[in-house]
Amino acid sequence: MDSLPDAILQCILSRICNARDVACCNCVSKRWKESMLHIRTLYFPRNSLDNTSAGESPEEVVKRMVSTVVKLDHLIVYSPFSSSGLASWLSLVGLSLSQLELRLDNLADEQSYHEGPSKLDCIGAARNLKCLKLWGVLMSRSPEWDVFDNLRTLEMIGVRLEEPALVAVLQSCPYLRRFVLLGCEGVRSISIDLPYLEQCKLDFYGLGNCSLTLTSSKIVSLEVQGCSWIRVPESQHLKNLSISNSAGRVYMVEFGNLPALEFLSMRGVQWCWDAICKILKLASEVKHLFMKVEFTGNFEALQPFPEVDFVDFFNSHPHLRKFDIHGAMFAALCQRNSLKHVDPGFLIPCLEEVVITVRSPLNAEQKMNTLESMLKYGKNLRTMVIKILQMKSTHNSADDFFDEICRFRYMNHKIVRIE
Repeated sequence: MDSLPDAILQCILSRICNARDVACCNCVSKRWKESMLHIRTLYFPRNSLDNTSAGESPEEVVKRMVSTVVKLDHLIVYSPFSSSGLASWLSLVGLSLSQLELRLDNLADEQSYHEGPSKLDCIGAARNLKCLKLWGVLMSRSPEWDVFDNLRTLEMIGVRLEEPALVAVLQSCPYLRRFVLLGCEGVRSISIDLPYLEQCKLDFYGLGNCSLTLTSSKIVSLEVQGCSWIRVPESQHLKNLSISNSAGRVYMVEFGNLPALEFLSMRGVQWCWDAICKILKLASEVKHLFMKVEFTGNFEALQPFPEVDFVDFFNSHPHLRKFDIHGAMFAALCQRNSLKHVDPGFLIPCLEEVVITVRSPLNAEQKMNTLESMLKYGKNLRTMVIKILQMKSTHNSADDFFDEICRFRYMNHKIVRIE
């Protein structure tokens, strides 16, 4: 290392980011210490400041280290800190930072949140940020932020907030391309109007009865968990869509046209049948469809899926390449009349992979007919995976059905496998 030119040594050492490693490198030699001034990232893990030197607090250590860097680009702090400590760091490097990641851990600290400038308020000093990631966020009032003109990514994980505060945050970030809000509490209704937003991932805790309105003509990827009402009027560029609700029901989905949709995931205990039909009708161009919805029904009573015509379904989704189908939807395709209207020229033109989860031996004959039909009409089918999940029965029907599936697998062993 001693024979390396200064520029190469700086390039190598600038890739070190862990605060402990940086501190060790500073102790090697004067030349190394001078090279460490050019690091771009500083990372303080959760317990990195537990054993600081006598007479120096953890926050003073962070301040000393960030103050020595010529131009810090990325600051990551997962160790505990106060709002005054954060303010002192950002007063030194706030204008040079493009990425900031903080573990705030202030969910249980509501009293101090209202007593003075909060940690969130201090973030406003880093006004040139391009990426902001926060963990453990309490936001019961609007943070004192100006507009972040350069911010393109905002991620908040483990959040308790009030709706007006969230509105104010989004107004401060008008040019976001990516917005992630996970483990969110306190919100019943959310309206997102961000004209440049391309990726959005939302996860709401609670009863699963939130409502969402998202307006962005550029949205490409949307993942939503915990919403009963979803409205996305401008969806012409949407390629990836995932809707799930593990605690409540999905009552309404309202989208514009979905000509670019390639991946659709539908999950949850209960969806209204109108919502299922509407989204499947709009997703006529989808290439990968994942369906794990257990029941339908508009009210409290859980109802099975009505019959779904096998031919109509695949004719309505001619570009489908991969189909993950679970329980209820597979049963709906296996009703007595589902294969009644098969024309001689019918084909499933693009289907290459099918993953089927079977949970019940009921209607075993119809289910076997459906499996055989997928093989027969899916001329490009390369893989069929049959998953046997928690199949219960008080008589021999489950064993007989499993025997039929094993026989089916044996006859088509190049394509079919059982898990």
